[in-house]
Amino acid sequence: MSQSTEPIKPAKGIEPETFDQKALGRNNFICMIIAGVMIVAGFLLMLGGASTETEFNPDIFSTRRIVIGPAIAFLGFVMMAVAVCLMPKKK
Repeated sequence: MSQSTEPIKPAKGIEPETFDQKALGRNNFICMIIAGVMIVAGFLLMLGGASTETEFNPDIFSTRRIVIGPAIAFLGFVMMAVAVCLMPKKK
């Protein structure tokens, strides 16, 4: 098999997207990255040791694990939805 070094040409009638035709802009992607970091941070805040049959761990009821972590993860999911729905700014 021989490989061709010619670049692939688009079919006739197909043109590359212009900035105005793109569905998501740079700000959308920045917001999506921030939202993803928030979701991961929320889940990391919920991590911790569990209680066993022989020992009770009162840390499972800490404010960090049952309030702060889920709230940050939820806000991350909401921010992700907003980031996808935002219209990119036109130049």
